[in-house]
Amino acid sequence: MKNINKVLEQERDQLKLVHAYQDACSNKEFKEFIETLPIEEEILIKYTSSLEDACEEYKNCKKCKGLACCKNKVVGYRYTPEKEKNIIKFSYNACKWNRLSMKENAYKENLELFDMPIEIKEASLKEVYTDDKSRVPIIHYFKEFIEQYNKKENPKGLYLTGSFGSGKTYLIAALLNEMARKKVECALVYYPEFLRSLKASFQTDYTEKFDFIKKSPILLLDDIGAENESNWSRDEVLGPILQYRMQNHLPTFFTSNLTLEELEAALATTSSGVDKVKARRIIERIKQLTIPMELIGKNRRN
Repeated sequence: MKNINKVLEQERDQLKLVHAYQDACSNKEFKEFIETLPIEEEILIKYTSSLEDACEEYKNCKKCKGLACCKNKVVGYRYTPEKEKNIIKFSYNACKWNRLSMKENAYKENLELFDMPIEIKEASLKEVYTDDKSRVPIIHYFKEFIEQYNKKENPKGLYLTGSFGSGKTYLIAALLNEMARKKVECALVYYPEFLRSLKASFQTDYTEKFDFIKKSPILLLDDIGAENESNWSRDEVLGPILQYRMQNHLPTFFTSNLTLEELEAALATTSSGVDKVKARRIIERIKQLTIPMELIGKNRRN
């Protein structure tokens, strides 16, 4: 008797599943949704409630115009049914907008920022202001740099000096982001803070930090000349970095509020005294690595 009751109960449960599925199919959008699934009806019947949730997110995706408009439970993902043998498994799969975003942002894996604003990863050549004539030679240089790098011709970097807030860092970052899109690893370093961090890491990861910057395929030393000069920073850090990069033809970029002549004077004077010879040696290495350019323009930070 117990076996008969169990069979009857199973039949009632199955009937409830069928009725629930049929009721759901009376909805035109649900019917259209399940017709897109390569899954047999006898399997679909067991998952009506979850399929209705998947259908709702499917509808949202059909009308969606971007991630900012996403109405799904997990933004950028769609609750998706997939057949696995005789069952259905539901998972969250990235939508087309999310996949596009991930593809567009994949280049950021090739960017290493050291104490730089995270927004610098968004710098783009497409958004560079061209209303300032002083930018035209720089933009022409960028095009030549990309062409030469693609041909493995060891192009020089820039020593870009100019007025405060004129966009020097953004310009160089826009170029390096473009190179990152070409799968070239780039490091963008706020130089004064890098020196402070390096000095504090003598007992920990000094060598790792130093070698990473020294050997980066493309390097930006931002705001050089703004640091407190010392024999150590000049002779044990900057000098070896520049020497290594010069010997290995690694493109190196600098931004500074100082001209090369002013930087030389700053490098010559430390708390230990004046050493014009060592300062001149640093400047000669910078000249070997870069093309000097000047950017004078209105303050775009306001």
